[in-house]
Amino acid sequence: MNAPRITNIAALMEQRAAETPYQRAVVFPESRDANGNVCWTHLSFAQLNALTDEYARGFVAAGMRSGDRVSLLVKPCLEFIPLVFAVFKVGALPVLIDPGMGLKGFLSCIGRIKPRVLIGEPMAQALRLVFRKAFGSVEVTITNGKSTMFWGGVTLEGCRVASDTPFPTAPVKPEDEAAILFTSGSTGPAKGVTYTHGIFSTQTHLIQQTYGIKAGEVDLACFPLFGLFSMAMGMTVVIPDMDPTKPAQADPVKLIEAIEANGCTSAFGSPAIWKNMALHAREHGLKLPSMKRILMAGAPVPVWMHEAFQEIFENNAQLHTPYGATESLPVASIGSHEVLTDTARRTRAGEGTCVGHPVAGIEIAIIGITDAVIERWSDDLQVSPGEVGELCVRGAQVTPEYKDLPEHTAKAKIYGSNGAFWHRMGDLAYQDDQGRLWFCGRKSHRVQLSCGSLVFPVPCEGVFNEHPEVYRTAMVGVNGEAVLVVELEPTASTPQETIIEELLKIGASNPKTVHIQRFLFHAGFPVDVRHNAKIRRLDLAEWAGNQA
Repeated sequence: MNAPRITNIAALMEQRAAETPYQRAVVFPESRDANGNVCWTHLSFAQLNALTDEYARGFVAAGMRSGDRVSLLVKPCLEFIPLVFAVFKVGALPVLIDPGMGLKGFLSCIGRIKPRVLIGEPMAQALRLVFRKAFGSVEVTITNGKSTMFWGGVTLEGCRVASDTPFPTAPVKPEDEAAILFTSGSTGPAKGVTYTHGIFSTQTHLIQQTYGIKAGEVDLACFPLFGLFSMAMGMTVVIPDMDPTKPAQADPVKLIEAIEANGCTSAFGSPAIWKNMALHAREHGLKLPSMKRILMAGAPVPVWMHEAFQEIFENNAQLHTPYGATESLPVASIGSHEVLTDTARRTRAGEGTCVGHPVAGIEIAIIGITDAVIERWSDDLQVSPGEVGELCVRGAQVTPEYKDLPEHTAKAKIYGSNGAFWHRMGDLAYQDDQGRLWFCGRKSHRVQLSCGSLVFPVPCEGVFNEHPEVYRTAMVGVNGEAVLVVELEPTASTPQETIIEELLKIGASNPKTVHIQRFLFHAGFPVDVRHNAKIRRLDLAEWAGNQA
């Protein structure tokens, strides 16, 4: 019997170490000197591979086994990426949960996924002792700190076991589980998504192909998980001086400092990060000549940000907005050049937000809008060309299930023949005559009017967002009425009564927005934890319903 072909995602890192051993693999802002300059520390690919092997040996010695679920509660650090790859090498499954989702939600995720191993900061280990029931499955503890204090186990540094013999990477098949990544929980409870080694490999290839990324480039990883893909593509990963759980608070001065000090050519992060960057760069007339691209995801990107970065970029660089979700990424993509020369005017006219052409290899279907479970696929489910419906996708990058949540899996998957399945994105969209996808909002955010008409938030908001003193809007349903909640720009000075009159005039000029007659002002929209940009519309709808 032939041994299974090794497709372990960790093998890509080993390949990079063999091809470019002395290239910087990961760079971290360790401290600042007396003059305030950043002192950067780094690992080459050869050093990273060696450290990964040392961790892998130590993890096994500590009791980690192939197939174990390993909860990673470690702050950004130089060692984060090698310890994740070490878990892959062992054949265990990293479990990544946003700790910023709130204690109740976080403990629910831990209790549901039942990790056997916990690699975490001292605070995480102390939390385990306080909430013993949620962490009851944990048998092996590894602390990212100087001691294990009173909770036992070993330290991450103490786990390192040197050897002249490379650690044998666990052989896996493409369909074998690799990791469990949790959704953000912004439109429902956070759910663990099963990733296979084949999915990781496919995603790495598609991202590299879609954006023309070359080995040797330098990536600013504002979302740490994305740094794993960047490293697998042969990029140097620069971890910025920011709290990744609070992207809206990222200091643009520090981000620019990281880009200039390391010659970053690429970056990935939430629109909340780049909004501050765009405003700062515009105010100070700054340019980013080293940058080739910024990938911005997590929420729709307003047109003004595309315009701003075309002023900041040089050498034909552009902003890209990859569309997808934890369950399937990437699905589609579009860049600033196409947005500004074509789709922006249509967004302003109420046609939705164009997320671009589907990426290579993905299959797209748009089905009729329903909240019901659909057990079996039929082509008859699809709507007419150009009609808004729920987007479904099928491809090698699409994840197969929500881990240990069969009822949620049943709602999200439609099965066909030979085990094939479609994933229901939960997003409303249509395809234009060029095959591009246009996002119209989440299915759960659609508004049913008292008259029976169905309206979608994103197209309507695109019309009103053009008011010069409006930062953003959110259309919500209140007792069969479409209500527009408005967040003004910080510099807005016009009386609210006047702004309402102007918004009414804007709405009356477009048949898609003429039904919106009620406006409410909100000081600051509630947003998701992961990206700080995705509007929590159900919370806003509840707030709007309580207003007089």
